[in-house]
Amino acid sequence: MLFATAKSVREEVSKQRQALQDFSRIRVSLVKGKTGWRIGSVESLKNDFSGAPDRETRGSVVLLYRLLRRFIRGEEASSELYDFVVEALEVVSQPQPNRAVLDLFIQIRILSMLGYVDEASIPISLQNRTLKDVVMTASPTTIAQLEVLIAKATDSSHL
Repeated sequence: MLFATAKSVREEVSKQRQALQDFSRIRVSLVKGKTGWRIGSVESLKNDFSGAPDRETRGSVVLLYRLLRRFIRGEEASSELYDFVVEALEVVSQPQPNRAVLDLFIQIRILSMLGYVDEASIPISLQNRTLKDVVMTASPTTIAQLEVLIAKATDSSHL
């Protein structure tokens, strides 16, 4: 995730107006300036919030984007994290039987990839699971462990 500036994108005549909305995945050309990154051209790929079929799905999308905005700092590229986030957005955009467990698991995996959670502290039953089969394996004690890990990572990060 990178933060960049663009001028006059809210105007009606702006071609970038539709693509540069919150919760949008875009293909963008960037130019490094004296004060930071500037946006050149933009191609909209998908808006995860507006494409969500129901309120729970929109909540999961907002939670995921909020987590990324909070914990990602700097300009380091991470293709593994990007691929996981795209996969997670595809999974949460579909109806899920136990969305709360899925959201917790996604948060833990992202925090682990960013270095805020030690991989060894994740419950063994979830360490090698994919997003699609994690909902079936979570017990109440596992859920409590995930919540503790997230709280610990949040407190220790000071973000």
